[in-house]
Amino acid sequence: MRLPELVAAAPFVAASLRFSVPYVLAALGGTFSERAGVVNLALEGLLLGGAFAATLGAWFADRAWAGVLAGGLSGMLLMALYALFVLRLGADQIVTGVALNLFVDGLSRFFLKSVFDSSANSPRIDAWGTTTGSLADTVKEPLVLGTIVLVALGVVVMNRMRFGLRIRAVGDVPAAAASLGVSPLRVRAGALLVCGVVVGLGGAWLAADQRQFVAGMSRGRGYIALAAMIFGGWRPLWGVAAALFFGVAATVQNTMQAHGTVVPDWAVQMMPYVLTLIALLVAGRRNRAPTALGRPWSSGQ
Repeated sequence: MRLPELVAAAPFVAASLRFSVPYVLAALGGTFSERAGVVNLALEGLLLGGAFAATLGAWFADRAWAGVLAGGLSGMLLMALYALFVLRLGADQIVTGVALNLFVDGLSRFFLKSVFDSSANSPRIDAWGTTTGSLADTVKEPLVLGTIVLVALGVVVMNRMRFGLRIRAVGDVPAAAASLGVSPLRVRAGALLVCGVVVGLGGAWLAADQRQFVAGMSRGRGYIALAAMIFGGWRPLWGVAAALFFGVAATVQNTMQAHGTVVPDWAVQMMPYVLTLIALLVAGRRNRAPTALGRPWSSGQ
């Protein structure tokens, strides 16, 4: 079967949706954080932490919903920790984000060994159930439907609601927002917590889709989602569209590897990352970041 025929097939569409969910949720959550003026390189750690917490929740409670709840809660707690360091203690946002990624990676491996006595992966989690991976099954998945709802809600909140207006104001001119009685620190903290929940749910999907946790299973998805967010100009809908593009690219990569092509394996494996670099190059020339992005704010200002 030729690649154009594979791309047109329903299994390809289903796989693209499944690959896209963590990219979409991470890009959406990152948009809330960065539009509020906080650089967030911790998306990778949030996905990984959400995946492991979801696995633990589903394993101990033997309920899929418990895993989803644990994934979202873990993301919120990690972002609360991040907010403490960067908003209250004035830590460097980039360094803290990278440190959080390393912290979550190490912590997940430690508990993976402690709980499941394995350094590679957990056992299959029965609570996640089974799926054929078909297009019909995929669109019925609660987290897939939830992703669609979250995207719509995120667009409405950012563009139509007071909280979104405050996020954009604090991300561009925090001093002006403060002069009107809006606390930039509180708005940024709220945006970070929203980011944590949304990205944590993306991590829960990773675990649910594979029916288990695998060490390091985020595999750069958080960084690619960050590129999608930038490529989308820090706008929720465009960022989601870019994330879908990367999800399709990842599916094409897997399809080419599974069916064999004349293209060398190393070139196929590089494809999503090459596209990421191209997207960042293009975005850097045409998109404007929030004016106060990365600039700390103290209550005394």
